[in-house]
Amino acid sequence: MSPRRPAPAPLPSLHRIELDGTGPEDVVFDHAGRVLTGLGDGRLLRIELPGRPGGPAHLAEIGRTGGRPLGLDLLADGRLLVCDAQRGLLRFDPDGTAGFDVLADSVAGQPLRFCSNAVAASDGTVYFTVSSRRYGLADWPSDIVEHRPTGLLVRLAPGGEPEVLLDGLQFANGVALAPDESFVVVAETGARRLTRWWLTGAGAGRHDTFARDLPGFPDNMSRSPGGGFWVALAGPRTAPLDWLHRTAPPVRRAAAAALRLLPPLPAHAAGVVEVDVRGRGIRQLADAGRQFRMATGVAERDGRLVLGSLVEDAIAWCDLR
Repeated sequence: MSPRRPAPAPLPSLHRIELDGTGPEDVVFDHAGRVLTGLGDGRLLRIELPGRPGGPAHLAEIGRTGGRPLGLDLLADGRLLVCDAQRGLLRFDPDGTAGFDVLADSVAGQPLRFCSNAVAASDGTVYFTVSSRRYGLADWPSDIVEHRPTGLLVRLAPGGEPEVLLDGLQFANGVALAPDESFVVVAETGARRLTRWWLTGAGAGRHDTFARDLPGFPDNMSRSPGGGFWVALAGPRTAPLDWLHRTAPPVRRAAAAALRLLPPLPAHAAGVVEVDVRGRGIRQLADAGRQFRMATGVAERDGRLVLGSLVEDAIAWCDLR
């Protein structure tokens, strides 16, 4: 992101859609404009947004992973990629009767214990992230505090085996493809940056920094209608964590161990940032009213922005127009 990043602006009025479960971590639109999300108890929901604020929303359960669904991506044929923190990378037909196909449950000989987000290219290749090889979902704050890079960006070609493209990422999270599929971008939550892996051109097979020094901790990503990317910001930058990341590894390990004995930290208000195809900031939006905490997923369609959250028992939406 350019050093001259846009000044934060308030998110338009957010409207909550209450759910009967917690943790709709990611949100995607299906081909009919309905929202798909997954909950902490393993359920996948399909939500028809109301036509106006205060109008009724229609919710339907479409499946259960048997684990903990996180990142989602809709395939061209209507099937759904599901990153399950317990079961691995799954594929599911929301409108069919078949169960879940397990596309990958291990990487480099190790169980796939923290599959986070995925995106599919037009040729069927799937790019997905492993947030941490040290901690599972329940201990994700420890990975951020310890600041020990063990995240992965992985490629799965049709009929192939998972191939690690990038190792040593700082809590690899959201992932998205360029509009022309010339590169893939992965969010490194722990480093507050976006990293680019080139797929075509002179730089193919190499990586560089796409956007750095983000105003918060990037989570899931999606393509924006303007050809750039929306990035959910799970929380704002904090001075204590900046300081901790500059300390020696034993200090960070001790802090991470202490954190596991404390009650969960309060979540921050929601925020999102949009960057263009060059990684330059377009706009940053924050929920000044604190109506929705810890945005971890974001998607836009027809002028509506929808947010997911790891900690909320609702999704939220607003009109950008």
